[in-house]
This record gives sequence, structure tokens and C-alpha cells, in this order.
Amino acid sequence: MTISAAASLGSGLAGLGTGLSLIAAIGAQNAFVLKQGLLRQHVLAVCLFCAASDAVLIAAGVAGAGALASGAPWLLSAMRWGGAAFLILYGARSARAAWRGGETLQEAGAAAPSLAATLATIAALTWLNPHVWLDTVVLLGAVSATQPDRLAFALGGISGSVLFFFALGYGARLLAPLFARPVAWRLLDAAVALVMWAIAATLILTG
Repeated sequence: MTISAAASLGSGLAGLGTGLSLIAAIGAQNAFVLKQGLLRQHVLAVCLFCAASDAVLIAAGVAGAGALASGAPWLLSAMRWGGAAFLILYGARSARAAWRGGETLQEAGAAAPSLAATLATIAALTWLNPHVWLDTVVLLGAVSATQPDRLAFALGGISGSVLFFFALGYGARLLAPLFARPVAWRLLDAAVALVMWAIAATLILTG
């Protein structure tokens, strides 16, 4: 069946809008990207990793992996508990930083974690989070089944991820004057800790 240009455009815009609406909410992954953007540490690598991960997951969802994930509850359960454990530990680390204070843009930038350590953290926040899988693989996969052009829908969703993560990572520097003050960092670390623990609690209580 031939798909018209208008139908393809509509599917692409639907994918873009759905993808943006799902990832725009503040979550563990977004909080980490925001902080890396503020610190200006490995921003390109982190944004590329998040966008590439979303691309793989969206493509898998559109290709039908969502049905497989739904049929394997043990897989989601394993990710749920592993993700909850990681989020609790990461939240504790952020809470300790908020309690101790003393962090600034300049000071944090002088002792940047290695690229490998940074990518390991964002990998865990991305791939161990069942919400990421449910949003990109299951939900987007289900929505794509209603579209006349599933490829255009997938490309729209992937484009939304690329736009969002790069805007978040590189747009964060606009807040640099605010975060030149140590108290702002303490509030951010406290907020990150609360976000991590809230998501962990959701994973544990809704399993």
C-alpha cells in the first residue's frame, strides 16, 4: 500500500509529539543530563548516549519488541529491582552532597569524573529504568501500530529525543549564573536525591 506524503508527515509529527511528551517529565536520566550540562562535563557524550539509547529503544518498540517485553514479566521485574537499588544509592550520594555543600561550577569542573565513569552512570540511569522501557518500547510501540507510516513515526520520536537531550544538556549553561552560588548546588543535589528516591519508591511499590 502506498503511503501519501501527508500521512507520512502526520505520522512523523505524531512520533515527535509523543516522544517529547514522554521524555519531558523530570526523571533520573534528565536530572543527570541537566547536572552535566551545568558542570559542562562530557555534555556531548552524555547527550549522544541518551539520544542513541532512545533511538534503539524506539526502533525496538516500533519493530514489535513491546509485545515481547509485555510477555516477559520477569524481565521487567529484574529491571525494576535493579533500577530501584541503583536509584536509592545514587539518591544517597546526591543527598550527601547536598548535606555537605561546598560545590560550585568552578570547583566541580576542576575534578571532573572520567568519561567512562560518567557514561557508566548514565547507562545505568537509562537502561536499568523500567519507566524508560515502558515509555519508549511498550507505549511508543503501541502508538506506532495506529500510524499509517510507522517508520516516519519512529523517526519523529527519535528526532524528539535528539532535540530534547541536546537542548537540556547545552541549554543548562544558561542557568550558570544561578549555580555560581553553592546554595543553588545544595538545592539541586537535594532535588536530585528526592527525584531518585521518589522513582525508586514508585518502582518498589507498584511492582
